[in-house]
Amino acid sequence: MGLFDIFTGGSGPDKALKLKSKVTQKYGDPATRQKAIEQLGEMKFPEAVSVLLSRFTITVDPLTTDADEKERTFDLVRSFGKDAVPPITDFLGKNEAATSWALRLLGELLTEDEVLGACVDALRHLSAHYTKNPEKKVVLLHHVTGKADPRIPPVVLPFLEDMSDDVKIAALKALGSFKYEPAREPMLKLLTADETARRVQTSALAALAEGGFSVDGYQTKVQPLLVEPYALGQDGRIQRRA
Repeated sequence: MGLFDIFTGGSGPDKALKLKSKVTQKYGDPATRQKAIEQLGEMKFPEAVSVLLSRFTITVDPLTTDADEKERTFDLVRSFGKDAVPPITDFLGKNEAATSWALRLLGELLTEDEVLGACVDALRHLSAHYTKNPEKKVVLLHHVTGKADPRIPPVVLPFLEDMSDDVKIAALKALGSFKYEPAREPMLKLLTADETARRVQTSALAALAEGGFSVDGYQTKVQPLLVEPYALGQDGRIQRRA
């Protein structure tokens, strides 16, 4: 530590880290939190971005103040440019909260292909690690839905076995547009399992119909589960009637 650091409270990274408690302070004078946010925006090193990102993990009252502060934080993080990408990617991987903010920031700083790569990596990590809150999985699955990228189906498939129905439904929607053969039997097992909720079954029917998969080997179990507008065609595939 140099002489200048003694009078300014430590080196740049240390100063940024010390501001985290103020940035994530939910109660008290909001001016303290807002001042810390502005101070971090003037610091040009990764630790400042990491601390700014922590603002997205809390919600304060009133909600108008919360929204204004988060938008200001978003603008400040974006101003770091490509230097902000590693801290954002790290945040996306390690935090259960604020996934939508991280993706929005990456969308401003990276190409769509690069953002999808970050989503794929995050989903791969999530499929191998327990998380209590399903929200992060759902946000990531929604982001990759409709994207024609071959990296997506293999990392989405494990989420058909997730404990959360919302996650299963999001995974089914993401898989529906792919003709991904390894998904056929897991979808059919999910559809026909005794414990599967009706809304999950309906999503499974939609995904199987969209994927054009045969119900070979499951026809007897599938038949009584068919609901409008789905029917079993003569070719053994689920069809959606117009």
